[in-house]
Amino acid sequence: MQLLKRIGFYLVGVALGTLAVSFFWKNKKVSFDYGMDARTLKSIRIKKRLFSDSAKSVMQLNNIDTAQVSTVLKTGDVDFGKSKARLKPCAEYYVTSEKLDLYVIRCDSTATIDKVILK
Repeated sequence: MQLLKRIGFYLVGVALGTLAVSFFWKNKKVSFDYGMDARTLKSIRIKKRLFSDSAKSVMQLNNIDTAQVSTVLKTGDVDFGKSKARLKPCAEYYVTSEKLDLYVIRCDSTATIDKVILK
């Protein structure tokens, strides 16, 4: 009986702690970007974003705005097979999505959208 009582108190404490933590984290903008894709895309999103001349021209010809590029950088996948992640001083990444692919050059303080490729 003593063991069941201890387990009950433990479960109540875990439930209350989970509710408290979820309440505090809901009010803060916390993200858990632990995967390779998520970390790479987050590091691209938080840097100052620049566009190359070729990317600007493709975007103007096909009526692509920066909101669509932001969506690709939020929900896309990084193709590490086509990327040059270890290139110094600026790594190059190939980001894919359903309708649009991006070739991004990520430096220390900037992320340049070098190519915009329509599918």
